[in-house]
Order: sequence, then structure tokens, then C-alpha cells
Amino acid sequence: MVKGIWLLAAVLAVVAGWTDWRWRRIPNWLTVPGLFLGLAANSVVGGWAGAKSSLLGAGLGLGLLLPFVLIRSFGGGDWKLVGALGAFLGPYRLAAVLVVTIVVNAVMALIMVVRHKRVRQTLRNLGVMMASLATFHLPGPAFSVDNPEALKVPFGVAVAITMVAFAVLQLWRPA
Repeated sequence: MVKGIWLLAAVLAVVAGWTDWRWRRIPNWLTVPGLFLGLAANSVVGGWAGAKSSLLGAGLGLGLLLPFVLIRSFGGGDWKLVGALGAFLGPYRLAAVLVVTIVVNAVMALIMVVRHKRVRQTLRNLGVMMASLATFHLPGPAFSVDNPEALKVPFGVAVAITMVAFAVLQLWRPA
């Protein structure tokens, strides 16, 4: 039954990744029901312990990404997607998925930067962001997802790639 939860989470991530790739947004009609489905599935499979794990996973996902949403480094759809996946996976599995997702997202960003020939600009931007971090100031609107000139890596795609990989590993494991 736990394999079914991994499969549902992977389906949610793939649909979210596709909408993020196609339209650069992850809709509420997908993420909000996903959160409740994750909670329900874990409650059915694990009882109160499953419900607790689901709520902790959702809370972890929402809590970790909230600061990035507030400074406009992530969109709200990405935030809600990670919360919904936390409801499916619980806190420990979600943490593992997020670590791998960050690596996948970094590789995607590197490919985009090289492909669009923005290596020098990206290095300069990283310097500005590090200086902002060192002085405890926000780097400014040029560094937010609202900047139309910025290269934007669809985080939902990185999540989808990672979730499919994790789900395949779980589904192929002997019971």
C-alpha cells in the first residue's frame, strides 16, 4: 500500500512538472487537492501515525520554502507542490526528495545559463547575492521571479524528475 502512495505522489509531481514546463505555473486545482489526498492516503494506510507523518511532512515542505516565497525566489505553486508532496511522503522522505531535487534543479540551471550564454552575468549576479546575504539585505527586484528578463528554472520539472526516480526505486524494491 505504501508503494501506491509513492505512485500517487509521482503522478502529482509529473502533472505539476508538465504544467510548470508548459505554462510556468502550478495551479491550485492540482496542489490543494493533492495535499488532502496525501493526508487521506496516509491516514488510511497508517492510521493516526500516518496522519501525523503526513501533517509533519506538509508542514516541513511549506515551512522550508516559505522564506523563499516571501522574498520572491520561488513561486506559490512550487511552495504548495512541496507541501502536497510532504503530505504524501512525510518529513523524512520529503527531506531526501528535496535534497536530490535541489541538485537536479542546479544542473538544470547550469544548462540553461550555458545554453543562453549568460555565464558572466550569472557569476556577477551570484556575487551581488552573496554580498546581499553578507549584509543582511535583500538583493532587489532584479533577482526575483517577477523579473521578466531573468532565466527561470521550472522547479516543478526538477521535482517531477526526482519524484519519478524515487517512485521507480520504491516500486522496484521487493516488498
